Amino acid sequence: MTQTRREKDPLGPLDVPVEALYGVQTLRAKQNFPISGMRPLEAFVVAQVWIKKAAALTHKETGRLDPRLADAIVRAADEVIAGQHRDQFIVDPYQAGAGTSHNMNANEVLANRANELLGGNRGEYAPVHPNDHVNMAQSTNDTIPTNIRLACLSQLGALTGAFENLRGALAAKGKEFHDIVKAGRTHLQDAMPIRLGQEFTAYAGSIGRGLRRVTEAADYLRDLGIGGSAVGTGVTVEPEYPELMNRYLRQISGLDLRVGEDRVQLMQSMGDVAGFSAQLRVLAIDLSKIASDLRLMVMGPRTGINEIALPAVQPGSSIMPGKINPSIPEMVNQVCFQVMGCDTTVAIASEHGQLELNVMMPVIAFNVLLSMQILTNATNVLADKCVKGITANREMCEYWVERSAALATALAPQIGYAKAAEISKRSVKEGVLIRELVKREHVLPDDQLDDVLDLKKMTEIGVPGGRHGVSAGG
Repeated sequence: MTQTRREKDPLGPLDVPVEALYGVQTLRAKQNFPISGMRPLEAFVVAQVWIKKAAALTHKETGRLDPRLADAIVRAADEVIAGQHRDQFIVDPYQAGAGTSHNMNANEVLANRANELLGGNRGEYAPVHPNDHVNMAQSTNDTIPTNIRLACLSQLGALTGAFENLRGALAAKGKEFHDIVKAGRTHLQDAMPIRLGQEFTAYAGSIGRGLRRVTEAADYLRDLGIGGSAVGTGVTVEPEYPELMNRYLRQISGLDLRVGEDRVQLMQSMGDVAGFSAQLRVLAIDLSKIASDLRLMVMGPRTGINEIALPAVQPGSSIMPGKINPSIPEMVNQVCFQVMGCDTTVAIASEHGQLELNVMMPVIAFNVLLSMQILTNATNVLADKCVKGITANREMCEYWVERSAALATALAPQIGYAKAAEISKRSVKEGVLIRELVKREHVLPDDQLDDVLDLKKMTEIGVPGGRHGVSAGG
């Protein structure tokens, strides 16, 4: 049987595993919320410990906390930051409002470990107490909003790096496929020619624009409300505390941070986080669209359009030998769907703040950080295992573009819309290429026809066959 120690909180005594660094309040949360079986995400754990370390350093500098105790808390925090004791953070993401359980989990782990470093025992909370010392001048209500901001910013570099990787891979394919003309499609129907390189260059542009929006939204997260204490007013907090906390958090995290001008507003509103999550959703929308396009273009290989080939990463069927599926774009679609769902949760939870506090912060934190994590990982996989290895099927691109009924559009400036439409319909009905039909019917002189139906020219701005077309009355 597991050995236990007896701890007590305002609700009474509880037996805690003797080896646990967490304490009675953390254990109550574990017992009360057996919801998902998941643990807090790493960034959420680390950011909370950053705050505890910064607070200990701040109070050591102001003289409010005994330097001996402050140093022990800092040493304990450094161990967690370095990757130790992570199994001691056990509170389910779906927990009591505001994140009090997660805050106390951090307080208890650091207090117990600090006491050990000072020669004490786990569970005795002397000389370091979770509330009196580790949580000094703090509240769940200002640490968790600060945590969310720090955690998101800490993951921003990895996310932007992944999307820059993808943007670069798409742009490189844009150059590689620059001269390959293919059929454009709108409404999934024949449309005017486009170059395969133009499509991939545009994909890169969409990723770049989306990434800029995410970065702009992230800037709002740099304003910290730490020092707001219980309701944003700063009760029990020294006047110099916000500035010192900001200074130490910048040093500890390496992040560019600002002291929030209105700590009441920063506690009341989750709007900055919701805005950041919304831009992650927009980025996921574009990413999913690109993944879906890749799946369409690779469709086949014998019964679809088969314009590109994706690297084969795994067998595609347990029953059909030799089948290869677009597995990575399929995964990306699923990740993007999840991100869209996460953002919906963040939006609803952000709206459900009441008066001075949003108690839905735990689910907000989990969903926005999950979105960042899975988007980062999926995007790197898409870039490295799929996009960088895409090859073009030039022959199929040429085959389909010559058969596009939309090529009649190039004739319209010369012969008028109505006649061009009739040629398009006859081409489809008779199964004859528009180029062959126009030659057969002598619609245009051969030399002019070659100029009008120059497929490469159709992919650039200009009027096919020159500036002058049918007369106004034609």
